[in-house]
Amino acid sequence: MTEPIRLSKRVAALAGCSRGQAEQYIEGGWVRVDGEVVEQPQFKVTDQHVEIDPAAKLQVAEPATVLLHKPAGVELSSTDDPALPTLVTAANHWREDASGVRPLKRHLLRLTPLLPIDRDVSGLLVLTQDGRVWRRLTEDADQIEQEYVVDFSGELPPDALDRLNAGVPIWGQGARPCKASRQSETRLRIVLKGARPGQIPELCRAVGVQFLAIRRLRIGKVSLGKMPAGMWRYQPVSERF
Repeated sequence: MTEPIRLSKRVAALAGCSRGQAEQYIEGGWVRVDGEVVEQPQFKVTDQHVEIDPAAKLQVAEPATVLLHKPAGVELSSTDDPALPTLVTAANHWREDASGVRPLKRHLLRLTPLLPIDRDVSGLLVLTQDGRVWRRLTEDADQIEQEYVVDFSGELPPDALDRLNAGVPIWGQGARPCKASRQSETRLRIVLKGARPGQIPELCRAVGVQFLAIRRLRIGKVSLGKMPAGMWRYQPVSERF
């Protein structure tokens, strides 16, 4: 048996390229060891069969941003939440993802949830490895619209929409106007900049709306679309919030 060496060294020899280029091939998911994709350049190999995908491209692996349809009843507000590795998996990648992003194992690691929503609220949730997205959704959060739909029961109080649109003070803070409208007999649409966890339910309580379910449909220019609950897709680098 030969002495173990780093995979990047083996790939550099196979491709006749530099060690840095070999690392790009590996981190880009273009290298297989005994038929399995390995994305770690430091992975040690001996006599295993190493092959480089014929379609391999020398590209730096970009940090990923994932758009998840968070189901109701799940807490997902930090990288430590146990639900994260059970929801953002290869099996839950939406088959209609049209982003064009080539899936890599590394994309499912070290994802940070941004603009979290309550456990009982479903809908669009952003998770990212990209510092640019993190800055946008934290530093500019108060300027970014969030759109929700609220399913409710009973009668809608006659002044509920007017009060929401004018702004309802909650949590001892000043009123912040919404864009509220009735979508059907049992559904409201609420658009609010800088929405915080718990804010939409609290606004509904304040105006007497007996809500049954709340779902976030949009953050800035990015929409949930038709993606089912529990599924996720990539956000293309070209798509901005």
